[in-house]
Amino acid sequence: MYDVDPDTGFFPSQPLRPLSGEFSLWEKELVEARSVLKLGIDRGQEAFAKCALGEQWRQRLRSWPVLDVTELGDGIRALRRAHYVLTCLLHFYVHSLPPSQRQGQTIIPKPLAVPLVAVSQKLKLPPVLTFADIVLWNWEFVDPEQPLSLKNMRYVNVFSGTDTERNFYLLSAAAELKGVEMLKIIERVVNIPCPTTQSAIAAIKRDFEELVRVIDDLTTIIGDSSQTVHPNTFYWAARPWWNGSNSAAPWVFEGVPPSSFDLGGASAGQSSVMHALDAFLDVDHGLKQGRQPAPSAENRRADKGFMEKMRRYMPEEHRDYLAQVQKRHVRDLVQRTPALREHYNMTVAALKKFRDIHIRVGTLFIISQAKSTPPANMGTLDISPEEGESRSKGTGGNPVSTLLKAGRDATQRTLLKDE
Repeated sequence: MYDVDPDTGFFPSQPLRPLSGEFSLWEKELVEARSVLKLGIDRGQEAFAKCALGEQWRQRLRSWPVLDVTELGDGIRALRRAHYVLTCLLHFYVHSLPPSQRQGQTIIPKPLAVPLVAVSQKLKLPPVLTFADIVLWNWEFVDPEQPLSLKNMRYVNVFSGTDTERNFYLLSAAAELKGVEMLKIIERVVNIPCPTTQSAIAAIKRDFEELVRVIDDLTTIIGDSSQTVHPNTFYWAARPWWNGSNSAAPWVFEGVPPSSFDLGGASAGQSSVMHALDAFLDVDHGLKQGRQPAPSAENRRADKGFMEKMRRYMPEEHRDYLAQVQKRHVRDLVQRTPALREHYNMTVAALKKFRDIHIRVGTLFIISQAKSTPPANMGTLDISPEEGESRSKGTGGNPVSTLLKAGRDATQRTLLKDE
């Protein structure tokens, strides 16, 4: 109902098929982009050697015909494939531009802007790269005869061409697939009949214990991330490709009526799995419930609507699922049922531990790297002061450390006190 597969969770059970007919132009040019484009700020030898090829690719894009997306039909899989392809093309185009061509405004050419906005409006998604594009819709089977698993998926569009970026996607996929177990637990608890009977309480306790194990596994997945994802390469070579519009050179979509689009770019904060856990446990990121201890000054400085904004980058069906989970009020049930309190608090404590580790990972991969030297093969990067300042901030412009600590502290406030 909510596009949640019992075996693959928020992943589609089958990869999205490449577009055909006139839309195969987009597919062909995306394949080409991977071989000829480098970051516009890259001043390494390889980037310099590909400079002319990159400009030819961008000129070609500007001369494309403006394709009518009504020819795609209303099938969700074709529209999602179009969003994935067009947003990858968008980010390849924008982030391969030399800084001299991004002064004041970044013009998105009409042949890309018009169909992208039209497809995005059909899907009720922003016209920008999202977590769904780079993780949920960006893979193919290693062996089409076997079901989806971490070992049987291959990520296709890797902007930087690095193992670090590819492994980041696989790390995200590992969390999403581990989350399938979590989604089954959530469904059992929220749909249990007569939840205050002794048998129901015993079943819910077992589910909370199982959920603690799943959260601990998620904590291990992110805690071990530096074993396969190199922090310096991630920060300088991979992460810039996912960035959205910024105030220094805001994106303008040619041929599209002016509108206030969400253009933050892709972020792991858009993962529906982690939002489902927050919705189930009723973590108050928006500071609406007046829970104790009172938020710190740093907590209050954080964007209280950040998690809500991240939902706007999710597929509509997944947003609807989260809204339904949130309406089940599991925390209220636990408050009315003292026998569940210890097990509920164990689950919240496991999530708080996850967020403690997430702060450590965010510090290693973003905050520390903001002060680091780029990889030698990228040369001396051509970065404006404004762009350099924005690099240690999360989607939406808040410092990463402030956002992560606010999430950790909101989780801590979710614990139920003994009455």
